[in-house]
Amino acid sequence: MNNDINKEIALLLQNIGVEKNDINWGTQLTIFAAIIIITYACTKLFRHIIIPLIHKITARTKAKWDDYLFNTEMMKAFSRMIPPIILYVLLPFAFGKSPQLLNFSLKVCLIYLDIVSILLIGTFLNSLYNISSEHEKLRNRPLKGIYQMIKLITITIGIIILISILMDQDPTSILAGLGASAAVLMLIFKDSILGLVAGVQLSANDMLRPGDWITMTKYGADGYVIEVSLTTVKVQNFDKTITTIPPYALVSDSFQNWRGMRETGGRRIKRSVNIDMNTVHFCTPDEIQSFIDKGLVDKKTDINEKTVNLAIFRNYILNYLNNHPKVNKDLMIMVRQMQPASEGMPLEIYCFSDTPDWIPYEALQSEIFEHVMAMVQEFNLRIFQRPAGTDFKS
Repeated sequence: MNNDINKEIALLLQNIGVEKNDINWGTQLTIFAAIIIITYACTKLFRHIIIPLIHKITARTKAKWDDYLFNTEMMKAFSRMIPPIILYVLLPFAFGKSPQLLNFSLKVCLIYLDIVSILLIGTFLNSLYNISSEHEKLRNRPLKGIYQMIKLITITIGIIILISILMDQDPTSILAGLGASAAVLMLIFKDSILGLVAGVQLSANDMLRPGDWITMTKYGADGYVIEVSLTTVKVQNFDKTITTIPPYALVSDSFQNWRGMRETGGRRIKRSVNIDMNTVHFCTPDEIQSFIDKGLVDKKTDINEKTVNLAIFRNYILNYLNNHPKVNKDLMIMVRQMQPASEGMPLEIYCFSDTPDWIPYEALQSEIFEHVMAMVQEFNLRIFQRPAGTDFKS
């Protein structure tokens, strides 16, 4: 078929007046020019007709994944593969009688095809990452490191194929040679390999997600995870500084993840005040009547002269917490005594706010303990604190 095409073009050139000695090169150049025109036309046809048509089809579908897989960047990356494929198929028609030139041209096409294939796979992986970022179950998984590792493997394979094309050798023989230097490669890509393994473990065990609040004192990290990549985990601390941690450190060392607190919808309040034990006593009838008159205890409550004022105060605080609108009623609420110490009797308040947000949480905690410190005197109790200089003066 090549010979028939060449003869037809040669006859056409002879009729035009081209010399017989120049027919061979003239035919080849004419066919080559025709191939270039065909390649250019096919590429333009794909970019200006096929791509808009595909975009119209994907825009009408309800699914979102096709919008990412057939986006503009993906289609442009695919269109870059059209020229080397067409040239590789058609160049033998032009340079069939020039083996050296044909061999060189085909090599250039294969190198070009190898490079654009790597770019296409990279763009495809970016589209997959965007799809997973939008997916309800996958968007919180640290998948960026896995995609980066696949890109790295793709580039490595592409470079091996590129070297094999330039050296006219089988890629498997180059891989065998690289196998002998596996120890060196392991040393070079140590962080990437460890990062890949750690990323798989973090994702499989659901240990870490972008957006989680983590605390890792060893690395000075206390804030939100903003990025999980192949070699680093970026944590934005509350002072707006960025701490980078290697992913394998999160697997080998211990860190605290506050995600459970956020998912529960409440933040724990666990703080105590020290009651002066000298003020703890049995209630007198006058005190009991005073508590009832002030509404500090319910009239139906069974209290008598053997009831301790600290017990009444403890029950009052427990009732106060149970009726507070900003305290989470679905989680534990408790007021308990701790081990007495030289600083007094610690009375601990244990409850949860109805929001995990920091500012409302601190406001609620302050409100509760301000109320406790103001009301303690109503029960004839006193908060213990060490004397200050003004106390000695008075």
